[in-house]
Amino acid sequence: MELETLKQRAMGCQQCVLRQQAKQVVFGEGNAAAKLMLVGEAPGAHEDEQGRPFVGAAGQLLDRILEAAGFKRQEVYITNVVKCRPRNLTLANGRYRGGSSNRPPTAAEIKACLPWLEEQIAIIKPRIIVCLGAHATRALIAEDARITRLRGQWITKGGIRYLPTYHPAALLRDPARKRPVWEDFKKIREAYRVEITEQLTFFNS
Repeated sequence: MELETLKQRAMGCQQCVLRQQAKQVVFGEGNAAAKLMLVGEAPGAHEDEQGRPFVGAAGQLLDRILEAAGFKRQEVYITNVVKCRPRNLTLANGRYRGGSSNRPPTAAEIKACLPWLEEQIAIIKPRIIVCLGAHATRALIAEDARITRLRGQWITKGGIRYLPTYHPAALLRDPARKRPVWEDFKKIREAYRVEITEQLTFFNS
């Protein structure tokens, strides 16, 4: 119920200009008590149409990665740092024009939207968060973090283990990055198994 209440609040957000440009808020989806959370950058056109995160080409690739690593999409929680689609728009005569392509969110847009993500994390209480790409890594780990340096490394903050890896969209542009991402997901799979084993041991003791 807490997560649903937060979602309803987020639907009315007007903290930045993106809400005026987007069709809808793409809040996130999955298991509200997930131990594993995946955080991407921002919704694209398909996500903006459907109101669901990671449903375009990058999302389909993420689904295949999750399946190969032994995860079901419904057992994890998937969201983005920014909840509304950033588009390439120009303002003319008080109206936005263009916008058929996506763009990265600005620092100001990330700052405006980050409290929603922080509240999601506080409610879901994941044990592992996968930062998909540079924007998620900088938002959740450090503003000056570089994905090329931190990819595949565990960082612990506030009792949560974070692992940055490349965004699935980057794999579509550069297939050579698929191998390191697969190595990262093998680490994630092992860490997840440890978390589940410890949880079962706790409840059975």
